[in-house]
Amino acid sequence: MAALSLETVRMSKRFGKFTALNSIDLKVNEGEVFGYIGPNGSGKTTTIRVLLGILQASEGTAKVFGMDAWKDAVKIHKRVAYVPGDVNLWPNLTGGEVIDLFGSLRGKHDKDRREKLLKRFDLDPSKKCRTYSKGNRQKVALVAAFTSDADLYILDEPTSGLDPLMEQVFQECVLELKKEGKGIFLSSHIMSEVEKLCDRIAIIREGVIVETGTLAEMRHLTRITMTIETESPIENLDRVNGVHAVAEHQGGLSFQVDSNEIGGVVSYIGKYGVKKLESTPPTLEDLFMRHYSEGGSPEDNQKDNPENNPDGGV
Repeated sequence: MAALSLETVRMSKRFGKFTALNSIDLKVNEGEVFGYIGPNGSGKTTTIRVLLGILQASEGTAKVFGMDAWKDAVKIHKRVAYVPGDVNLWPNLTGGEVIDLFGSLRGKHDKDRREKLLKRFDLDPSKKCRTYSKGNRQKVALVAAFTSDADLYILDEPTSGLDPLMEQVFQECVLELKKEGKGIFLSSHIMSEVEKLCDRIAIIREGVIVETGTLAEMRHLTRITMTIETESPIENLDRVNGVHAVAEHQGGLSFQVDSNEIGGVVSYIGKYGVKKLESTPPTLEDLFMRHYSEGGSPEDNQKDNPENNPDGGV
């Protein structure tokens, strides 16, 4: 059984009367990419701040490498690489100087790896940070993190500002770290990124984990989209158990089916003489949106959430 990179048990964080995190349970193993998804204000960044020892949990425990995230933060930081979604750099230093500074702080600096990453991310390290675009500032942080020989990588919206080509480079680097047995905690709202990279996923909604598991385990929560053409019109399809959103299109019908009702639906439509049948498997975005649509608008409680205030909760 793989060792744990991080674990939280019934971890909660309150800011006055506002509960930002409510009894969060998380486990990330070595050699695993763990996706943490939710919209802005759902609790993702607060979770990361507790794991990094920036905030202290109000209740429960948060451990990284078996050590207390708050009490042992200094020891933990020696083995953790962190990339935020909005990188601020020293304006008068060059990108290369920033990368080297972080490397010297860690005590390990692989120059060959640094040069390879600079080429892969197409980053000019000789320019002053004040001249960099948001995407290039993000590249500096990613190169600094991936150059380090960390045991756990905490990535909070790490591809913000990157173009699709650089997103692909990022994904390749993450998969390489996974092969090396590193733990990766990836907070993101980019569904395609999470689908490609993550072994397990947790969905957080208004400070509560609403579902955790592999993508395959979680697909039962969403619906498959089907389009069909039949020899004779299908009667009362909208009354069949598990069928939703029936709509007519050229020559046939489209509809959604609960994954656990597919067998019964296929049996029902079969007697109408199927000429063409196409199905589209559910995506992580479908699953994600279903959680939010079923629970109402998560924005309702955001005005009091410290995650939406840069000065709140820090």
